[in-house]
Amino acid sequence: MSEHSGREALSLINPPGLYDPTPNGYSHVAVLPPGARMAFIAGQGGETANGQLSADFREQVRQALSNLCLAIGAAGGTPAQIAKLGVLIVEHSEARLHVFGEELQRALGSGPKPACTLIPVPRLALDGMLFEIEAVLLLDAK
Repeated sequence: MSEHSGREALSLINPPGLYDPTPNGYSHVAVLPPGARMAFIAGQGGETANGQLSADFREQVRQALSNLCLAIGAAGGTPAQIAKLGVLIVEHSEARLHVFGEELQRALGSGPKPACTLIPVPRLALDGMLFEIEAVLLLDAK
């Protein structure tokens, strides 16, 4: 099954024979066109512009997604152009997966979600940091 979610030449695919990842907020495959112009967004954590980091997991996820959207805008893109996400979660659990899925839905809307890899980790760069997210974007041709 291929979905074109309004993204210029970006195809998000969930092939038959693989489980449906939609409830977990991602697609199995993202296909970019030949000669695609891409941007790579470094891992964004849940810290505010002044360096404050909430102890609450959901607040960190929400802030990290907000930070990600700011970085995407600085690259000249929109969240609809995300082809691939990389997610790191400290003390990962299914409950935290559901929080991430809910917050991703809130940030990106109800359309198909990008390809995504979630990696449980023992810790991240800063003390108290519980969540980090990076992205690869398909940008419009110049």
